[in-house]
Amino acid sequence: MELVEVSRGFSPIVLGLPHAGTWLPPRIAARLNRTGRALADTDWHVDRLYDGLLEDVTIVRATFHRYVIDANRDPSGASLYPGQNTTGLVPLTDFDGRDIWSDPPDEKEIEARRQEYHAPYHAALLAELVRLRAAQGVALLYDCHSIRSRIPFLFEGTLPDFNIGTNDGTSCAPEIEAAVTGICTGAEGYSSVLNGRFRGGWSTRHYGRPQAGIHAIQMELAQSTYLAAEAPPWDYDPDRAARVRLYLKNVLQSIVGVLESMKRTGHDEGH
Repeated sequence: MELVEVSRGFSPIVLGLPHAGTWLPPRIAARLNRTGRALADTDWHVDRLYDGLLEDVTIVRATFHRYVIDANRDPSGASLYPGQNTTGLVPLTDFDGRDIWSDPPDEKEIEARRQEYHAPYHAALLAELVRLRAAQGVALLYDCHSIRSRIPFLFEGTLPDFNIGTNDGTSCAPEIEAAVTGICTGAEGYSSVLNGRFRGGWSTRHYGRPQAGIHAIQMELAQSTYLAAEAPPWDYDPDRAARVRLYLKNVLQSIVGVLESMKRTGHDEGH
């Protein structure tokens, strides 16, 4: 099994897909309980949702499931959201707070998984961002995510449809944040928020260095925007997906436009 799939393009955007994978090594799958084996916290079909939206785009996709190790968590194990319910580097519960392991991993095994799975994903991601920055003068990580719209363990009420994360404006240029927010705010029939419950995971916070010519933004979509139901069997709804894909395409194209403008004007300090 290839742990990380990389599709190379020459657009300045890299699509990061840390949570779309469903593969479990047999030795790890055997230690999950029935709740864990359901894999409920997958970013279901998010790779299909973004497929073909932007020409010549680079994609870096983890094939392993987040229960093996979460590729969008701080490798040190530090919480991304101190004081709030969340899941860790190797989740011990699902998003509903239920135990997922019959035999939980210890610290030694978590470190081994970090080296075996987490590190290769980020090595691949960094390599593509550096390659494109060298070729284009600027690069951007667009981190693709989705989640159920109602999860009381993690947040109150119903999550907005578009959840844009820029780590409170630090991970990308303000023009990029404004362009994405403008499209999502104007999306008819959809709700949106900037730096709400999800302001960007470890990838967005770690790679987003506008002063170095690498920007990052996270899009956490409510799965109600493209799934038939936010429950097993997690079927993709082509009609719902087609509607939201129009806005996602506009988002990606607008980011490319902003990046190209920044290159022309020399605005980006990394250029």
